Amino acid sequence: MHIVSALFVENFELRQAPGPSTRLDLTGAMFSMAAPSEVPVTVAPHLVGLIYCPADEAGTGVFEVVYRASPDPDHDGEPMARNVSPFDVEPGKFTYRLVRGELEFTEYQQVFAHCRIGTGPWHSVPFTLLPPV
Repeated sequence: MHIVSALFVENFELRQAPGPSTRLDLTGAMFSMAAPSEVPVTVAPHLVGLIYCPADEAGTGVFEVVYRASPDPDHDGEPMARNVSPFDVEPGKFTYRLVRGELEFTEYQQVFAHCRIGTGPWHSVPFTLLPPV
């Protein structure tokens, strides 16, 4: 299995289309946001991971997301947050995982959501907290 895409979004909806076929409506894709108040502050952006399972694979896996201030997923030290979510997907099909990490910021900075399936390679998504407007 592999990650097709992972990004932060404001809203995510599924809908049926003729075929039958499924459509994913992603709105408000973002890589940064203005803080709702001065730091320290906690924000909880939604990360959606789209996962594909080839037809010749079993269809069970674990989606792991580790939030770090470092672009290195194997950086020593405590992560800001971590989520592990088991899933099943029909071989030859797609699935998604929606992760809402509660991130505590003491400064305006960039963090990285490091995502992987099982012990596979990391896929990193940057997110920057900006000062309030």
